[in-house]
Parts: sequence; structure tokens; C-alpha cells
Amino acid sequence: MSFDLQLADKRVLVTGGTRGVGSATVALMVAAGARVMVAARSLPESPVDDVRYVAADLSTATHAQTLADAVHEQLGGIDVLVNVVGGSSAPAGGFAALDDAEWSKEIELNLMSSVRLDRALLPAMIEQGSGVIIHVTSIQRVLPLPEATIAYAAAKAALSTYSKALSKEVTPRGVRVVRVSPGWIETEAAVALAERLATQANTDYAGAQRIIMDSLGGIPLGRPAKPGEVADLIGFLASPRAASISGVEYVIDGGTVPTV
Repeated sequence: MSFDLQLADKRVLVTGGTRGVGSATVALMVAAGARVMVAARSLPESPVDDVRYVAADLSTATHAQTLADAVHEQLGGIDVLVNVVGGSSAPAGGFAALDDAEWSKEIELNLMSSVRLDRALLPAMIEQGSGVIIHVTSIQRVLPLPEATIAYAAAKAALSTYSKALSKEVTPRGVRVVRVSPGWIETEAAVALAERLATQANTDYAGAQRIIMDSLGGIPLGRPAKPGEVADLIGFLASPRAASISGVEYVIDGGTVPTV
């Protein structure tokens, strides 16, 4: 029996959709027959056929509104919003290295980008009485790494709390809100990090992976998640197959978080 996600012709926006989990999610949505728009800070060198791209820095209010306008103009509305965009550029050094500007950057990218886009696109979903919003959070909201990602972890925790509150408000009006919380994912950036660590520690790639896993307290699965594995979870949660799922957070971390 085939497992049809029933996403054909759904209008889907994926933010941060040119790399890592975002790129894998775009590939899944396209394969499922969805009409896909992608937002990223820069356009890809090799665009995916039949995907609409919008260059947007979603850490700014202006670009968030520009993207929302493009969704309405080019797609005529939206059925699924996948907020993948996020990350951290904060320096190492713990709390003392993070001034107000660094905190602001982390919060604008990892929290406010989603808040603004939701605010711009939700009215159309509510009007049509249907829609799905998926926020990609992080296990760092419960397992923060103090050396460099305090602000990132705090912003993701805020995104999770905001998502739960939003789900209570809009689920009765036909819009589901779900969170996906990844652990370490073997994205392009993660591979580059492991390769740098391998050089610094005079080890191989597998040895560098073990260093990273040890820094997380271990991954019982023994490896990071693949972007496609996270995308598969997102695709299911976005689909009518998950019609009764809203307001919850799904952790995909290979067992990293050691608590219930």
C-alpha cells in the first residue's frame, strides 16, 4: 500500500529552503506534487524546477512582509507554512560575549522571523478555514550549550512557547500549529564543522563526529539525523494524514535529550 501524503496542489512556503532540512523539505514537497515557494537570503545556484524563489532576510520586518505579499501574488494564498529558517552566528565565550546586538540578532532570526510571517499569512488561512504551520525549533531549548548558543537556545525556547500559545488560538479556527525539534543534523554546515574539528583534533571524520556527540552528552542512536529524515517528519505533519495533530512538539534527535 502506498503512503500518499495527500499534498498534491497544496500551496507550500518553506523558509530557509535552500540548504539542510529546508532543502530536503522542498524536495519532499515537490515530489508530493505541492506548489512550492522557497525563501532564503540568497537564491540557489541550481534552483529546483517548478519552485518559486524569493530572496528575503526574514530577520527584518520589511522582508517578511515582502515575502507574504509574494505568497499571495504568486500562489494565491497558502496551505502550509514551514518555518525552517534559523541558526546562530554568535561568538564563543559564554554570556559575557553576547552584547545586546548579538541577542537581538538571535531573537530576530530565530523567533521574530516566524512571528512576523505567521502574523502576515495566518489571516488567509483562518479565512479559508484550513492550514498548517510548522515551526522548526531545537532540542537546545531544553539542552542549551552555554559556550556559544545561549541566545539561540533562549530564542528557540521562546519560539516553542509562542507556537503552543498560537495553536490554542488558531486550531479551533482550522489551522494546525506543530513544532519539530531536531537534535544534531548532518547538514552541509554540520559536515563542515566536523571536518574542521577533525583537522584540529588530528582525527578522521568519524572521530570528529564522536567529539560532537560527546559534547551533546551522547546520541544513543550513534549518529546525527539526516536532513531527509527530518523532512519526512515535517512532510507527514504537514499532510492531511496528521489531521488530528496540533499544539505538540516532535523531537527527532536519536535519543539525545536524556529526560522525558
